[in-house]
Amino acid sequence: MRLAAPRIEPVDMDRLDQAQQEALGPFASPDNKVGGGRVLNIFRTLAHAPKALAAFLGWGNYVLSRRNALPERERELVILRTGWNCKSGYEWMQHRRIGLDCGLTTEEVERVKQGPDAPGWTPLESALLRAADELVGNHFVSDGTWAALAELGDKGRMDLVFTVGQYTQVSMLLNSFGVQLEDGETCDPDLKG
Repeated sequence: MRLAAPRIEPVDMDRLDQAQQEALGPFASPDNKVGGGRVLNIFRTLAHAPKALAAFLGWGNYVLSRRNALPERERELVILRTGWNCKSGYEWMQHRRIGLDCGLTTEEVERVKQGPDAPGWTPLESALLRAADELVGNHFVSDGTWAALAELGDKGRMDLVFTVGQYTQVSMLLNSFGVQLEDGETCDPDLKG
C-alpha cells in the first residue's frame, strides 16, 4: 500500500446525497436500498464524483464481462501483472481473490510477480504478461509481443490493451486517493510501503 491512510475518505453510506445514491445503485441490496450490502472502499471513494463513478462502472463492466475476448483466467493474469507493476496493494488483493476464482492457482498468482520470463508460463501467458509490462512501462506493445499474441486475434489484442489501460487507471486512482483495504484484509507483504 502506498499510503497508510486515505487522502479521500470513503463516503458515509448513511449520508449519501441523491447523486451518490444513484451512482451506487448497482450495489443496491435486494430491497433496493443502497448500503444494504457491502460496498467496496473503491466505490465508496469514487462516489465523491458520482457521474465519474457511473461512467467508470460502465467501462469497467465491459472489461470484466464476457464481451471481453480475453478468457477470465488470462484477463486476471493481465490485471494482476498490471496491479503489480503499478504497486497497487488494493488492486492486487482484490484481483488475487478474483484470479483464484477464475482458475489461477496460488502458485501462479505468486509467479505473476516474477513476470513473463518466470519458468512455467505457456508462450501465450508469457506474451500476455510481457504486453502488460510493455504497456505500463512504455505505453506500447512491441512488434515481437504483438506477434506472440496473434492467437488472440485483433479483438483479443484490443481487449488486452483495454484491460491494461483500465487497470492502470484503477491503480492510479487507488494509489493516489489512498483507498485502503477492506476490513479484515491484509496487504501482500511485497506491496507494503
